[in-house]
Amino acid sequence: MKSFVKAVAVAALVVAPALSFAQADSSLTRAQVKQDLRQVEAAGYDPSRSDQTSYPSDIQAAEGRVARQNGAYGGTADGRSASGTRNMMPPLNDDGTKPVYFGR
Repeated sequence: MKSFVKAVAVAALVVAPALSFAQADSSLTRAQVKQDLRQVEAAGYDPSRSDQTSYPSDIQAAEGRVARQNGAYGGTADGRSASGTRNMMPPLNDDGTKPVYFGR
């Protein structure tokens, strides 16, 4: 009887990690699918233009270009950057008032 209990305990210890991996949710969201489609279309794939004879090769070529772009060192930069300083404009005194402090 003790050997049966030990066998069940060992089996439970072996199966527990496998069950924890089975619970992982790996489904894609709608936003992820739309982003993937935008990337593939930007890489040159046009779903309205493809025909039955070139379907697997043209989508695979576009996905390959996307994979190379995403895996490349550097990639494409989003946004802009600038160096230097901002041009400061003097304040406008169009209301006709004089300053209170005259510098003495």
